[in-house]
Amino acid sequence: MSQASVLIVGCGDIGSRLAVQLLDKNWQVHGLRRSIDRLPAGVIGVEGDLFSEHCPQQWPTGQIDYVVYSAAATEHDEAGYQAAYVQGLKNTLNWLEQNGQRPKRLLFVSSSSVFAQKDGEWIDETSPAQASNYSGRIMLDAEQVALNSGIAASVVRLTGIYGPGREWMLGQVRKGYRVAVDPPMYGNRIHADDAGGLLAFLLEADREGKALDDCYIGVDNAPVPLAEVVGWLRERLGITEWAAETSTRRAGSKRCSNARAKALGWEPRYSSYREGYAQILDGKA
Repeated sequence: MSQASVLIVGCGDIGSRLAVQLLDKNWQVHGLRRSIDRLPAGVIGVEGDLFSEHCPQQWPTGQIDYVVYSAAATEHDEAGYQAAYVQGLKNTLNWLEQNGQRPKRLLFVSSSSVFAQKDGEWIDETSPAQASNYSGRIMLDAEQVALNSGIAASVVRLTGIYGPGREWMLGQVRKGYRVAVDPPMYGNRIHADDAGGLLAFLLEADREGKALDDCYIGVDNAPVPLAEVVGWLRERLGITEWAAETSTRRAGSKRCSNARAKALGWEPRYSSYREGYAQILDGKA
């Protein structure tokens, strides 16, 4: 096959991990972000502001086979989410149209926050997505912009991302974090490398002519009670004292399934929190 091209819009942590994996497969990779000096070597930089209507001066002039929209909100309020996920995506679609470019597929990086379930239910891509908080509602709106764009599109709902530089849980456990054991509060996670890897896998699958669904959940193989993760980390870190009171999780308790992605042939490199956190703690990630 001829060399495929991709534009990663919002080429931050996950976008950069995706870019490196695609470069290894001989893709031509363009990365759009405000500061392009932090892009991985080999990525063609596109310096631009998603919040501006003006098309970036470095916008690619040739054919763009694929677009991955992986922006992150800079302001974590309703206006910030609206700007990053809805308006930024609309601007990107306008820039593609202005330049006469029609990608084969658009991947929109979404979040499992679109699900409001909180009683430990199993969730898959067919489960109702009825977010009650503004972040989930706005993400659902942005998903619809992608799916109604006129470009073949898939949304990828990533769960709790962790990895090097994303070590919130480790920090909390070191401070004595304690969570309720009963009823269990289930958590879902995906290593940052696997988040990038799933996106790369879907792009490669589409390039090979495989039929993609319009939605995938990005999660490892083992949604487990948060207390189990905390207990395992305590043992690995040698923590023997923790808070007297339990902490309340911000998100609801649910168990997300990756069966749809696995049916297509994807397998996470880090099957569960054990493998992922072991790599971080051993300094190998």
